[in-house]
Amino acid sequence: MADYGSRAQCELSTEPAACRSWPRWGQKCYFESMSASYQTILLDRSDEAIALLTLNRPDKRNPIGPQTIGELVHALEVVREDDNVRVLIITGAGSAFSAGGDLSLMSGASAEDGSYPSATLVSLFEAMHALGKPIVAMVNGHALAGGLGLMVACDVVIASDTASFGTTEIKVGLWPMMITAEITRNIGRKRTMELMLSGRRIDAREAERIGLITRVVPHEELTEATMAFARDLVAKSPATMRLGLRAFYETQDMDFVPALRRLERGLGEVLATEDAREGLMAFVQKREPKWKGR
Repeated sequence: MADYGSRAQCELSTEPAACRSWPRWGQKCYFESMSASYQTILLDRSDEAIALLTLNRPDKRNPIGPQTIGELVHALEVVREDDNVRVLIITGAGSAFSAGGDLSLMSGASAEDGSYPSATLVSLFEAMHALGKPIVAMVNGHALAGGLGLMVACDVVIASDTASFGTTEIKVGLWPMMITAEITRNIGRKRTMELMLSGRRIDAREAERIGLITRVVPHEELTEATMAFARDLVAKSPATMRLGLRAFYETQDMDFVPALRRLERGLGEVLATEDAREGLMAFVQKREPKWKGR
């Protein structure tokens, strides 16, 4: 993996606006210099086990266009290749997670040239489900349209009680084509259709009730709750996590019997790992396991 340089440290009192708008990780925030090479996102790997990926256009409510998607796909590859990173958290700068697609580009405006090739949601969702590491959405505000699709594509969603959600494309004469596959797999066809036809926004409690998100927490506790959950995931076997995530996504559209066969093979793969042997031995010996990731 390329060397992206040393980390830059900034005090909260002097941090840039993009950093200042985001919920605090602690008394200081850290940005690797590689984040500067992205124009629309930030990738923070200062915590070796947990990476934070922030959509970073708060003045536009973090729209998701081809350039942003290309940068997200690149960042996912960086995270995938970094063996130290065990969990990825995705969030948005400012008051929104993401308001969805960049409507200015859809109306004919030219896109800015980026450092990385532009990409589509097809590539992004494929990369997310192939990451092999848990992705947690930390939803600090509105998650609408394509932003909702990005959120739902994450493995777990922890949301602020002030967040709102919706497939609002119909209100501007569009249809949420590319995110349909993600949403129907999470909340079913009838609930998805009602949201898409109406374009209405729902609050966090309703989103939790219908299975669109995993958990709602008070806004002021969002960062703490998300970090606590991520820390819990870090304590699990990365090898088992990788194999489990792969099997989960590969079987989601299989018929019942083929899915069972694939899961049976997956069980054999897990049992053959050193981590499985270590976990079983630790259980018998009444001690904490020491994972090797293989």
